[in-house]
Amino acid sequence: MSDDQRLRRWRLMLGESAEESTGGLGLPGERRMDAALAALYDSSGPSKGRRRSAGLGASAPSVARWLGDIRTYFPSTVVQVMQKDAIDRLGLAQLLLEPELLDAVEPDVHLVGTLLSLNQVMPEASKATARMVVGKVVREVEERIAQKTKAAVTGALNRTARTSNPKLRDIDWDRTIRANLSHYLPEYRTVVPERLVGYGRKSKSVQRDVVLAIDQSGSMASSVVYASVFGAVLASMQALKTSLVVFDTAVVDLTDKLSDPVDVLFGTQLGGGTDINRAIAYSQSLISRPAESMFVLISDLYEGGIRNEMMRRMAAMKNSGVQVVVLLALSDDGAPSFDHDNAAALSALGIPAFACTPDKFPDLLAVALERGDVSAWADQLTLEQH
Repeated sequence: MSDDQRLRRWRLMLGESAEESTGGLGLPGERRMDAALAALYDSSGPSKGRRRSAGLGASAPSVARWLGDIRTYFPSTVVQVMQKDAIDRLGLAQLLLEPELLDAVEPDVHLVGTLLSLNQVMPEASKATARMVVGKVVREVEERIAQKTKAAVTGALNRTARTSNPKLRDIDWDRTIRANLSHYLPEYRTVVPERLVGYGRKSKSVQRDVVLAIDQSGSMASSVVYASVFGAVLASMQALKTSLVVFDTAVVDLTDKLSDPVDVLFGTQLGGGTDINRAIAYSQSLISRPAESMFVLISDLYEGGIRNEMMRRMAAMKNSGVQVVVLLALSDDGAPSFDHDNAAALSALGIPAFACTPDKFPDLLAVALERGDVSAWADQLTLEQH
């Protein structure tokens, strides 16, 4: 990179206040990029001690032009960050109700969260466009996670269906050797397997019940999007009976909408309070065979209901044989904010509580469905992340 290019990049990063010391910007495209950045991150007009504030104005046409400019001059990953900053910093959420603006945005998970939070006030003219925006993001997430999820779940279920008289192709050699270590012959340095352990053939019946309970408070927006798509993927698998509920201070069962994750997402209502205890109570009513069930609570654990009752219910569910997992977040947003006291109390009950990225969730499902040590898996995940 030449010195001139390096200076121009510093000029774009530092803004107009660095015009003189960096030699300014020469190309028209660079000046349009600078104007787009300044509209979001600088105040209008030069001044000493510049205060970062709104420069887009509050009109839909000016925002639409700005959205067009940033899509022209920046890669999509940068566009998504700038859009999120514009919504968060400049209060532009209401303008997203304009259909022409929805056509101009770069769809991503955070934008979907914003649209869902506006769902109840969205005019009819904007709903069709909003569904297209949400649908595009859902398809992208499905393409990212569906195949891996189905493979992980199918493999886990097949491994749990063992047979003692397997065909050669179905022998699980690792488990067979471990099961026959008492028959080790030192002189031949080998194990004589008296009992074979094999993978069972895929069953057509429902093998596991999975209940997903999703906290729809505003801070969980990204998790709601990912969990809804995962729920739809799991619901498409014949070997699983999947239920999905969302909750704030009320509980809504969206299981009947799982054939279309867009319908699931528009059935949510982001924001409001949280009554985790009520959601757990409802989820308990969906579990009829605890030993074959998995309950996944996705929540930051900020409880507005009865905390002691929440803990009692979680302990009872675990003690009945349900595989219970708590995800403090299911997103790529980094370290989440959560109630540390409640997370620690759950851990003391033997219920793991941790954050998980969408890419790792299929692996978590496989461990849980095989009745593996989820806590150990989570600890290893934390080590890898650091």
